[in-house]
Amino acid sequence: MVLNLVLAIIGKLAEMISKELGIMWWFLAIALAIALGNFDAGPALASAQNDCFSQDNARRISGCSEIIDDPSTAARLRSRAYAMRALAYAMTGDYIRSIPDYDAALQINPDFAVAWNNRAWSLFKSGQPLRALPNVERSLGLSPFSAHSYDTRAHIRQVTGHPQKALKDYKMAIRLGGRRLTRLYQCGLQERGLYQGLLDGIDRPSLQSALKTCVASKTCDPLPDDENCRQATS
Repeated sequence: MVLNLVLAIIGKLAEMISKELGIMWWFLAIALAIALGNFDAGPALASAQNDCFSQDNARRISGCSEIIDDPSTAARLRSRAYAMRALAYAMTGDYIRSIPDYDAALQINPDFAVAWNNRAWSLFKSGQPLRALPNVERSLGLSPFSAHSYDTRAHIRQVTGHPQKALKDYKMAIRLGGRRLTRLYQCGLQERGLYQGLLDGIDRPSLQSALKTCVASKTCDPLPDDENCRQATS
């Protein structure tokens, strides 16, 4: 019963985010949903749990807030609710507001690798790459095979003027992220006019060459814009 609920939650997150909020957040939300595992609550919080994982950000924030504010909520569940509410804030572009919730989640569970990475992404997107770096390093220390964390660190290294290190991280993200992440880079680099090959998710020299050119600029993002490349990456 609980497993079916978790799988349904993950499916709803994937469908909603891929359609409405862009591909990068699809990766982050799926990673968070998987990390949450058995996000179960007692009968009194069942409705709040449903809202916390709904397709509406306002309901998600409201439901997670109810779980957080209930004094009977177990510590692990409270940590996960903070992380989910933080993600909801970030998905609406309110990166600054998401950070205190990630702080709260990590204070309860300092080994929450996905929350460390997502906190790093929020700091990065809010113009604080140097503050973001220790967070993604912590995430990689806890989860060394996370393609999402390598992508986050690559972005940070790129904008802080370390193109070779950024390129190395993008290559690792491709290796760990497989065809879906490779297609994202292909599509994003095609948008930038740097890659003209197939959008097939296969790493090849032309993609590596485009990445190398991209990382030389602090303003070149190899990921596609949110509203683009969905058919190519579906």
